[in-house]
Amino acid sequence: MLFTNAGRMIAAVGLLCCLLALSPACNRSKKKAIAVIPMGRAHMFWQSVHAGAVAASREAGVDIIWNGPAAETDYTDQIRIVESMISRHVDAIALAPIDSKAMVGVVERAVREGIPVILFDSGLDSDVFLSRVATDNYGAGRLGADRMAKILNGKGKVAMVASQPGAASSTAREKGFEDGIHEKYPGIQIVDKRYGMADFAKSLAVAENMLTAFPDLDGLFSSNEAASVGAAQALKGRPGTKVKMVGFDWNPTLLDGLETGLIDSLIVQQPFQMGYEAVMSAMKKFRGEPVPKIHDLAPRLITRENMKDPDVQAQINPDLKKYLE
Repeated sequence: MLFTNAGRMIAAVGLLCCLLALSPACNRSKKKAIAVIPMGRAHMFWQSVHAGAVAASREAGVDIIWNGPAAETDYTDQIRIVESMISRHVDAIALAPIDSKAMVGVVERAVREGIPVILFDSGLDSDVFLSRVATDNYGAGRLGADRMAKILNGKGKVAMVASQPGAASSTAREKGFEDGIHEKYPGIQIVDKRYGMADFAKSLAVAENMLTAFPDLDGLFSSNEAASVGAAQALKGRPGTKVKMVGFDWNPTLLDGLETGLIDSLIVQQPFQMGYEAVMSAMKKFRGEPVPKIHDLAPRLITRENMKDPDVQAQINPDLKKYLE
């Protein structure tokens, strides 16, 4: 009888230990938690990243904590979010840094406290991160330069609706476009470049200003979703314009513009895959598997002619409801 009571007491203590999460053995059985922190939440791009992260979390059996600033320029709020995840002792952080310099300190703090950091979409002026999953942004910019040169027959005046200073991903695209034009197409002149600050209305305003300042403009290049929407709206407000547009990213508005011919082409990324691979990079770390430092995802040029292809449709129309509702 005494042995039975002792056994019951041991079992009860073990159960209490697990409930209070005081036992290391019990802690090992807890689900891992990965914080996924985008630059913003509103744009279709980030919603697709979110869906990919959810898909990976379901497959891997981990929890993700999704949170990002309301504005893609608010690195102060992004720092606050990262700091809150460090205080929560999450198992890993996947981050799209708003500013490649401003985010260095908080990322280095996370790593010092034993939290691996995976970057996605954009880079950082530090190499302490575990892995970076992103589009080959410089190559994507050069792809845009080649397309612009093709549709302008190698000559003309072009303006750029840029994203925002300090954002490594869009900066690389812009540099790729500029280098591609300067190195390969001497007949094309980049006459202006202005920042839309990753905001639809501001991008529209700068695009309209450049179209007014350069009435003989032949082409517009935009380097992210907000810049592309703003540039397209500016062109839409000028019926009969001959300006040809090469944009970056997609959403329903941009795809409509592509289908009607308002936009010549869009360079699209793989945001669903980006979110998926970021979470899976953390899982590889947990399992002790090798994790590539740099994981580049290829950009794709879509046009009115190929946008209905099944593989293009699969990329630009992920089933967000399946993962986000």
